[in-house]
Amino acid sequence: MDKKQEQKTIGYEQSKQKQLDDFRVDDSGQKLTTNQGLRVSDDEHSLKAGERGPTIMEDFHFREKMTHFDHERIPERVVHARGYAAHGYFQVYEPMKEYTKAKFLQDPSVKTPVFVRFSTVAGSRGSGDTVRDARGFATKFYTEEGNYDLVGNNIPVFFIQDAIKFPDLVHSFKPEPHNEMPQASTAHDTFWDFVANNTESAHMIMWAMSDRAIPRSYRMMEGFGVHTFRFVNEEGKARFVKFHWKPVLGVHSLVWDEAQKLAGKDPDFHRRDLWEAIEMGNYPEFELGVQMIEEEDEFNFNFDILDPTKIWPEEMVPVQIIGKMTLNRNVDNVFAETEQVAFHPGHVVPGIDFSNDPLLQGRLFSYTDTQLTRLGGPNFHEIPINRPVCPFHNHQRDGMHRMTINRGPVAYHKNSLQGNDPSPASAEEGGYVHYQEKIDGRKVRRRSESFKDHYSQATLFWNSMSEVEQQHIIKAFRFELGKVKSKDIQQQVVDMFSNVDQYLAEQIAVGIGAKPPVNAKGSGVTLSSPALSQENTIKVPDTRKVAVLAENGFNDSEVNEVIDALKKAGVTAEIISSHLGMITSADGEQLEVTHTFLTSDSVLFDAVYVAGGQQSVDQLKGQKEAMNFIGEAFSHYKAIGAVGEGRELLAAANIPGIETAAQVTGKEVYSTSGVVFSRDAENMDAFNEAFIDAIAGHRHWMRKM
Repeated sequence: MDKKQEQKTIGYEQSKQKQLDDFRVDDSGQKLTTNQGLRVSDDEHSLKAGERGPTIMEDFHFREKMTHFDHERIPERVVHARGYAAHGYFQVYEPMKEYTKAKFLQDPSVKTPVFVRFSTVAGSRGSGDTVRDARGFATKFYTEEGNYDLVGNNIPVFFIQDAIKFPDLVHSFKPEPHNEMPQASTAHDTFWDFVANNTESAHMIMWAMSDRAIPRSYRMMEGFGVHTFRFVNEEGKARFVKFHWKPVLGVHSLVWDEAQKLAGKDPDFHRRDLWEAIEMGNYPEFELGVQMIEEEDEFNFNFDILDPTKIWPEEMVPVQIIGKMTLNRNVDNVFAETEQVAFHPGHVVPGIDFSNDPLLQGRLFSYTDTQLTRLGGPNFHEIPINRPVCPFHNHQRDGMHRMTINRGPVAYHKNSLQGNDPSPASAEEGGYVHYQEKIDGRKVRRRSESFKDHYSQATLFWNSMSEVEQQHIIKAFRFELGKVKSKDIQQQVVDMFSNVDQYLAEQIAVGIGAKPPVNAKGSGVTLSSPALSQENTIKVPDTRKVAVLAENGFNDSEVNEVIDALKKAGVTAEIISSHLGMITSADGEQLEVTHTFLTSDSVLFDAVYVAGGQQSVDQLKGQKEAMNFIGEAFSHYKAIGAVGEGRELLAAANIPGIETAAQVTGKEVYSTSGVVFSRDAENMDAFNEAFIDAIAGHRHWMRKM
């Protein structure tokens, strides 16, 4: 890359940040003022008629301060209310000219600024991060042709096929209106009543009951555009396309017990994880992939490619990886950026167009309508986080919160007073031209016959799951339906899912006391898609967190070797002890404690390591909290490591096979079901390698619980 091109690339990557710099304010060292810039001499006392007299309306500072406070809140999003976001950039790997004329997908040297908001769907802004729910994954690309919003979820399909049913869906999963319960949960009657009476939801329900609905972190979940879009190239040739975000760290999830406990221990678990990873330089990375279908092949599948309740199986339509997104900067102000950002699937650029997906068509109206209410008027595009980096010119004027100062008398098209400026751009000048699709049909309120298959892909998903994942789905159904009060609704759901798989329906029925289905045939689908199982995902130790349990008298050399090895593998180690401050090793060396057993918990970590040293281990054995820490990590299938005397704590915590395995095998390093220990500190290299491999494994399902 020559110097001129390098400067262009750097400048373009930073263009959004430079634009935001005009609005950033540093209050440090400044004097307090009113919103009008008048310096304030006293911010402790309102103006009164005498020391004990009434407050005087003349107090303009009090009135301004209180009025602003009274109006600080804006309506939260109806869905996706609880979210967290970060800045970053996207780079395409190679020019996509053959498929699309979108400029941000042409030059591998250009870093396009992005802003990404992750979110839950059902809960209010104050709900917990780790509830069972779909997750939003919305990306705003600040391109040189205008903003492009890829508005997606972490699940590739949706509950409904037509947008007119969206209000009904949301009303069903929100808290029930007569008592406003339960919050951020679909485990109640109205949601499952909707499911049983709208069977197109079957496929989405399978995903929602799977581990995909309780991700380990935002950094470890896939994103999907859900809808079918079009790529259009310079020659006007179009292809159907679906978008995928593939996390570089792989796709990983929590276990249900862990997710529930985290909602109480740290309801900010996912947002904290994202914030801390970026602050530490562990920048989240996602590769952008596309599935493409030629227009002439539209009807060559046993499903309708426009049906938003269907996936395009990756084995049929491979995902082509075309670029990578890196999130490298946290927001400066959550309200100004994360809450005020406005996404819209209709914000596209030349080269990206829509299909006739009936859910997508309705969303194109809904998003604009929502932003008008939530952000107070039609000028939400002028809020700093929403402003494009390219210039924008039109004849739209006035309205609440107008920021742009347009000069001259003209605010209409066509005109002669201003030379007809701003005037439309031709296609050659970058003007957006809608794809010309021939339409021939009558206006009807119907759904295509090709949308009537509600069960085959739900069965495909079930067939694709490992035995462990299938058991998690069964338990999720039992939990959710176990909270449903209506026996009739429970039975309806059992009968409905007998169309997906008989064994699944039977197991649900047993768990909730319903009648097993009679003569259930399932959907008859025997195919599977390995790409759908998280057991087949990338497994690396990078950015994992390990709790190091230690007290005074720990083995200093051993602990330092483990921490150094973990750091080299990209793993963060944090010291957990009975008190904050410093702990002292048997050799007199000191180590700073990160958390206590009161301020931390095993659910906040990916693995646990018990330090050797007899004095340290003896103290830990006397603490119930330390025992619970180990036991809970084991029950959540996490990696556990110990060296020397450290394995005594594992034995005291009743971790199966610790003493027996060491005696029978006589190995210096022993590893089974994610539990790794060494009888002494003589072979630390082998221990560290085995422990890091166990951490990378994420969960060790072979344990008998």
